[in-house]
Amino acid sequence: MAKGECKKSGTDELHPTGRTESEVFDDGTNTFFWRAHTLTVLFILTCALVYVTLLEETPHDTAYNTKRGIVASILVFLCFGVTQAKDGPFTRPHPAYWRFWLCVSVVYELFLIFILFQTVHDGRQFMKYIDPNLGVPLPERDYGGNCLIYDPGNAADPYHNIWDKMDGFVPAHFLGWYIKTLVIRDWWMCMIISVMFEFLEYSLEHQLPNFSECWWDHWIMDVLVCNGLGIYCGMKTLGWLSMKPYQWQGLWNIPTYKGKIKRIAFQFTPYSWAKFEWRPASSLRRWLAVLGIIFMFLLAELNTFYLKFVLWMPPEHYLVLLRLVFFVNVGGVAMREIYDFMDDPKFHKKLGQQAWIVATITVTEFLIVVKYDPKTIMLPIPFFVTQCWILGIVLILIWTLWRFFIRDITLRYKETCRRRQEGSTEIERTPGNADSNTASSATSGRSKLNGNMDTVRHRKL
Repeated sequence: MAKGECKKSGTDELHPTGRTESEVFDDGTNTFFWRAHTLTVLFILTCALVYVTLLEETPHDTAYNTKRGIVASILVFLCFGVTQAKDGPFTRPHPAYWRFWLCVSVVYELFLIFILFQTVHDGRQFMKYIDPNLGVPLPERDYGGNCLIYDPGNAADPYHNIWDKMDGFVPAHFLGWYIKTLVIRDWWMCMIISVMFEFLEYSLEHQLPNFSECWWDHWIMDVLVCNGLGIYCGMKTLGWLSMKPYQWQGLWNIPTYKGKIKRIAFQFTPYSWAKFEWRPASSLRRWLAVLGIIFMFLLAELNTFYLKFVLWMPPEHYLVLLRLVFFVNVGGVAMREIYDFMDDPKFHKKLGQQAWIVATITVTEFLIVVKYDPKTIMLPIPFFVTQCWILGIVLILIWTLWRFFIRDITLRYKETCRRRQEGSTEIERTPGNADSNTASSATSGRSKLNGNMDTVRHRKL
């Protein structure tokens, strides 16, 4: 883009697909920060390998050398991906940042494939190579317990049940749903996923003990307080991002120190903003896409709990936190690529690379859960819970058939009948007009003939 050019994808400009995007002004400054550094990275990587080969003595420890070789292989792949991989839809704070997470997602998927091809015992014991404290069964814990909000039996602290729930997972719930709202960018979809996951916890508490919670923990602490407040703050942030002016200047083109600091802070905000308009009822394609997104979101949420259970990882382990950080970074890119693919298939002819790998990761995680503990997965769901889910699925199918098939056929039939009725009315009107036109032309012909005869008679006289 030329210097000082205004890139108009505009808040006021409505695209044929219905999306609205922000108006961006960029002065086109291309500093060292934005330039490609392929040769620099290649030189540093080569120097590191030369040092390890020629100057460092290899220790006689097979386990240590194996770990170091795997880590070095991963680092080389990350260096290649960060410099050579294709850019995604996001460019801030830097395109290399998102290329890094794309490569991390590939490494994570390869790790999951490796775990999937091991036996259950070997897979769990392999986790000891990552952390020696892993690979041991988890102790049983009681998650439900006493569900009284006010416990008269405890005179010292009758509200101790509420205070016991105030742990580190409360701000984690809030922060998680705040970020999910920024990813999905739709209040209705966020609320549906939030409520649906609580129903899933109710339905699967016979399989995992940590799904067993008090009713007020489900609906008050989770849905209303943590999730609801996170969604509300996320929607407010979305409103600010949609109204924010996107005017980018080079750091050295800004004269004041306050302006420079503000420019550095805004480097961590989006380069431009596109409002997501899912419109699931507008077409069958969008409806199925939204259902698929909700399903994959819920499956990824369930994988968080089931993976901990089958791989014997305690909830507070750092690997659990790293997985959540990973999904925070790759989820936003994947959702933007899914939306582009769904909203404008003529321009985006294939699913984006990050969306593809995230979908693969979610499915692979679920397959690991199925392989490592099929007994837990196959525990029969209570009959009344099964009835509720069957009823919900049937209602969705009935609405889908009515909205996209029966309703359309009915509207087409009514339109056909209306056109036929209008056509028959025009046909009925046409013969009458022809007769009247014939009569009038005959009358005018006779009058002309009479006029000519009078003229002849006058001449004869």
